[in-house]
Amino acid sequence: MTTIAMQAEEAAAAYQREPGRTHPLGAIPDKNGVNFSVFADRATSVELLLFDEHDDTEPVCIIVLDPNRHKTFHFWHVYLRGLKPGMHYAYRVDGLKDVHGSGDRYNRNKVLIDPYSRGNTDTLWKRADACGPEDNLATSMRSVIIDISGYDWEGDRPINRPMSETVIYEMHVRGFTQSPASGCEYPGTFAGIIEKIPYLKELGITAVELLPVFDFDQKGSAL
Repeated sequence: MTTIAMQAEEAAAAYQREPGRTHPLGAIPDKNGVNFSVFADRATSVELLLFDEHDDTEPVCIIVLDPNRHKTFHFWHVYLRGLKPGMHYAYRVDGLKDVHGSGDRYNRNKVLIDPYSRGNTDTLWKRADACGPEDNLATSMRSVIIDISGYDWEGDRPINRPMSETVIYEMHVRGFTQSPASGCEYPGTFAGIIEKIPYLKELGITAVELLPVFDFDQKGSAL
């Protein structure tokens, strides 16, 4: 075992590892620790990597999830007692490789962000390194453990409109108002959508579904 691997194993011992729960998905902190849960129905192994800082090239801690203890149906989960918000994390996931035309493309060499994360960092991100079969740990994106329990909702409450009276409009946040034809002061932003609320109401829209609302690779041409 390398020195780095040994240090990661020692750091892992600093956190009391518990089975955790399946929901909610993502990295959800509470006063005692953080619960991690991710949906990976065809995975055969999952490792959780923890980083002290956003630009650390090596994880300070590696948590290997035991499928007998940390998996329920298609959900992989673990609770780390003592872990605090602010740390960064990512996953390594292994599984089948297109057996019988299944379409699976698992590659344990690739470091993956959490699709349910509340924040990601691309400080080290190099898209070209993510495209080949080689390990991209040193240049991967990482997710961030964020505590939103103290967020001030300013009195907002669910509308509780019956589904029978609901008309949902699906939109992409940037694409909806990005064109100059939208006439928005802040095109391609959440503020741009707010500017268009009167227009949506005129159409009879009662709710919008934003696709997507999480970070993703916007540098597709930067190879």
